[in-house]
Amino acid sequence: MLVSDDPALLDQVVDLAARLALELDVASGPDAARHRYPRAPLVLIGDEAAPACARARLPERRNVMLVGRIHGMDRLAVLADAIGADQVVRFPDGVDHLVDEFLRLSAVVTTAVRGRVLAVVGGRGGAGATVLAAGLAVTAGTVGLSSLLVDADPLGGGADLVLGWEDVTGLRWPALQSTSGAVDPPALVGALPRRGGVAVLSCDRAAPARLPHEAMATALDAGRRGRDLVVADLPRRLDDAAVLALRAADRVLLVVPAELRACVAAGRVAATLAPHTNALQVVVRGPAPGRLRARQISRTLGLPIAGSVRAERGLPRRLERGRPPAAGGRGPLAALCRRILGDVGLGRGATA
Repeated sequence: MLVSDDPALLDQVVDLAARLALELDVASGPDAARHRYPRAPLVLIGDEAAPACARARLPERRNVMLVGRIHGMDRLAVLADAIGADQVVRFPDGVDHLVDEFLRLSAVVTTAVRGRVLAVVGGRGGAGATVLAAGLAVTAGTVGLSSLLVDADPLGGGADLVLGWEDVTGLRWPALQSTSGAVDPPALVGALPRRGGVAVLSCDRAAPARLPHEAMATALDAGRRGRDLVVADLPRRLDDAAVLALRAADRVLLVVPAELRACVAAGRVAATLAPHTNALQVVVRGPAPGRLRARQISRTLGLPIAGSVRAERGLPRRLERGRPPAAGGRGPLAALCRRILGDVGLGRGATA
C-alpha cells in the first residue's frame, strides 16, 4: 500500500511496482487507507502524508516505510518516529533499497495462500458467539477446507474448551505473545492444537492476559497465508488486538439472541464495532420467547442479516461432553455455517 497524494511520488512508485508485476494499493490519505492498512504486507507513506497519518493514529504495525522526497534527514527521522515507520527511504537515492523490498515482498506474495477472515462477536454475554465461531471452523474442516480458530477473548474460558480439545497439546497465546512480524505459516499451524483441517489458537485459562496487537497481527498473517479460513472469536469490549482483527475481517458477524434485551445490548455493541468495519452483519439465534423475527431484529439494528439459527436440541449436552459444534455436519448450526461459508466465497461450503 502507498499512502500519498504527491503526483511525482505516485508516478515513481506505481511505475516501479508495475515493472515488478506487484499489485499496489494507493490511498490518498489516512481515511482512505484505514480499513486496508492492517492487512497490507508493506505500507509506504509519503512524507507529505505522514503528518496527517500521525494525527489519524493509524493502528501500530510492522513493515511501515516512510518514503521521502525532502532532503533533511532529521526531518524525515521525526516523521518516521511519528508514524511508527521502521524504515526510511529518500528518493531518488534509496530507490535500489525499495526495489529490494519489492522483490522480497513479491516472492512472499506470489507463494502465499490468502484465506478469508471472519470475525464473530456476541451481542450480549452468552449470545453463542464462541459456539458459532467454532462451528464455522469445524464446518470448514468437514467440507475439505483448512481453518484456524483464533480465540481473542482472554476472559472467555478458551476456545479449545468449546471444541473439547483442552487436553490436546500445542501452542497457546502466551507462547506467541513475544513473537512479531511474519512467521512461517506451516510452522505456526503445526505447533497449534489441531485435528484434521482445523487448528485453534486459544487463550490459556491458567494465565489470562491482555493480547498484544503485534501477536494478533502475527496470527492473522500466518492464518491468511496458510489456511483457507480464519475465524476470530472477539470480545465485546474491544482492545487493540480485537480492533486489528475487526479491520482485517472480510465479514463481521454479530450474534443476537431473539430477545428484546439482547437486541438493546446488541445495538450498543454494534455502535462500538461500526467505526472499525463496514462488513458488519447480524446472526439471529433462537429461541424467540417473544416471537421476535430475524427481519425485525435486522431492521431494528440497521444491519443486514447473515442468517438465523433455531435452537438445536441436544447441542448443549454435546458441548458438555466435549463434542465440537457442527461436528456431524447436520442440524441448524451446521446448515447456517455452510451458508455463511458459501456467502464469503468458499464455494465448497455453499451446499445449504
